[in-house]
Amino acid sequence: MALSPYYDALEKRSAKLREAALMAALPRFIAHAKKKAPGWARILKDVDAARVTSRAALARLPVTRKSELAGLQKARPPLGGLNATPMEKLAKLFVSPGPVFDPEGQGRDWWRTARSLYAAGFRPGDLVLNAFSYHFTPAASMVEHGALAIGCTVVPGGTGQTEMQAATVRDLRANGFAGTPSFLKLIVEKADELRIDISSLEKAIVGAEYLPPALRQAMRARGIRVQQLYATADLGLVAYESALPDGSVTEGMILEESLILEIVRPGSGDPVAPGEVGEVVITSLNKDYPLIRFATGDLSSVLPGKSPCGRTNTRIKGWMGRADQTTKVRAMFVTPRQVDEVLRRHTEVLKARLVVAGETGDDRMTLKCEVGERPAGLAEAIVASIREVTKLRGEVELVPPGTLPNDGKVIDDTRKYS
Repeated sequence: MALSPYYDALEKRSAKLREAALMAALPRFIAHAKKKAPGWARILKDVDAARVTSRAALARLPVTRKSELAGLQKARPPLGGLNATPMEKLAKLFVSPGPVFDPEGQGRDWWRTARSLYAAGFRPGDLVLNAFSYHFTPAASMVEHGALAIGCTVVPGGTGQTEMQAATVRDLRANGFAGTPSFLKLIVEKADELRIDISSLEKAIVGAEYLPPALRQAMRARGIRVQQLYATADLGLVAYESALPDGSVTEGMILEESLILEIVRPGSGDPVAPGEVGEVVITSLNKDYPLIRFATGDLSSVLPGKSPCGRTNTRIKGWMGRADQTTKVRAMFVTPRQVDEVLRRHTEVLKARLVVAGETGDDRMTLKCEVGERPAGLAEAIVASIREVTKLRGEVELVPPGTLPNDGKVIDDTRKYS
């Protein structure tokens, strides 16, 4: 009997049912976070959880940024009070540069990566070489949890030792790989160099860095189907690629079922228009480690329609860069949050981009503003706001709606550095 192409029935439910389930769970989840996690009790002290039953209500809650985690954890070690499960009942604690500490709870597939592996063709009985790092950071543990939940056997290869990795694929006839795209390439090249037979390898799930289309095509020519997952050390799986029966990868990445996604204007908590590039903000319904309106610092946008693979959840374009576009102008930092503050003072502005140009020692800032109606004195008023908010001089250029690129940039530093 053929196995279903879907990990579970949740992947094919209607968008209406999915949204109703998420919104019904949201107030209970926020109440749980406020009761069990002192950090969330402080952040959400003025929030009535029972009233947060819609996306509009959720959008009024404060954003907590990934970039703030180190400070929160330093003030209230070790997890900033954001964990709802006590430390002694967690399974692991990982350490990312910063340092930032990320917990792992007890239970099957805690990081929820099984769904992405299944979409990449991993099935019970597969033997998977896990070449993500097992050292301090959670990438390897994430994938291992998901593979074991499916029923795969895992070889904990970790990173490095490419000759041994290739030989292990040959000796054990491993048919699955998990790791970064660049490390998959290194293993394949080492196998070719030493004439090690790795023809058993037929599928790979990769993440943590850019996957060049040429590399995906080269692997496909060797009989290795490569698909991506998008995960973070704090959230676990966020989204994943899927494929059609012929193995061709579908456009975009499908959101994980237990997450609520918002795309907001960088530097703010305001949702952007459908299809517009902005910062990925996630509310993760994880009872051990609640993350509510958690700004990842990553840019993406929502794709229209459902995936041709049949999965019905929201699709995003995938990782499109970083939202933290902070730059230094005349020895002072200028941030997307400051640009947002200027816009809040001038509601006539539909969209804006701060362009920083010039040579070293002669920096120039120009705020390009999309506006419809142009009341008298608008440009001059915006110039004054720029000076007040950033403590720097800046020019203003008013442009018609739709002029600025849809790439999520709020600050565009065009200066050349030698």
